[in-house]
Amino acid sequence: MVATEHQGLARRLQGLNLYLVGMMGSGKSAVGRPLAEALGYRFIDADQVLEAAAGRPIPRIFAADGEEGFRELETSVLGQISGWHSLVVATGGGAVTRPQNWGHMHQGVVIWLDAPEPLLLSRLSHDPTPRPLMAAADPAERLAALMATRRPLYAQADLRISQAGGQGPEAVAAMILRDLPSILRERPSAPEDPVLLRDGDGALTHSLN
Repeated sequence: MVATEHQGLARRLQGLNLYLVGMMGSGKSAVGRPLAEALGYRFIDADQVLEAAAGRPIPRIFAADGEEGFRELETSVLGQISGWHSLVVATGGGAVTRPQNWGHMHQGVVIWLDAPEPLLLSRLSHDPTPRPLMAAADPAERLAALMATRRPLYAQADLRISQAGGQGPEAVAAMILRDLPSILRERPSAPEDPVLLRDGDGALTHSLN
C-alpha cells in the first residue's frame, strides 16, 4: 500500500523500476525496503535472485566460474528483472561494470547511493556476508581500488544520494523520495482551449481536444 504522502510520486513513476547502485556496504538492501514500502512497490535483492537461479551462493559461483561467470549470470538476472515492474532493486556493487546491465537498468530509474570509503569500511567490517572481491590482505586498499574504477560508472546514474553524514536507511530512503520528483519528466497536459489547425485547403479548423 502506497503511503498517502507519496501517492503522487507513485503515480508519476507509472511502475518504473528503481535500481539502487553503489559499492558494497552502501546500504542498498537496507534502504530499498523502506523505499519500496513507501511507494507500494516490491523489493528485490538481485544477488539473492541470482543465488536462487544458480542454486549456489555467490562465493561458490566465484570459486567455480570466476568473476566473468558471475557477471554473465548477473546480466541474465537483470534482464529478467527489467521485464517486471513496480520494483525497487538492490543491485550488486559491480553491476555497473557491464554496458549490458545499464541497458536493462536504464529502462527504469538508476539511483546511486554514494558513501565515503571510511563509512563503507566500517559497515563491511561489521557485516558477516562473504564478499569475494574484498578478500584481500588490505581491505582499505582493495576498496579504494574498486572505487577508483567504479566511481565514474556510478556517476552515470540518474540520481545521486550522498550519505556523507552516515544517515540511517529510513533517512536515506526519505532523501530519495524527496529528490526523485526533480528527475522525472512532467507529462504534458492537454491544452485547455482547442488548437486551431489549417487543413489541406488552407481553412482553419479546431483540433479534437
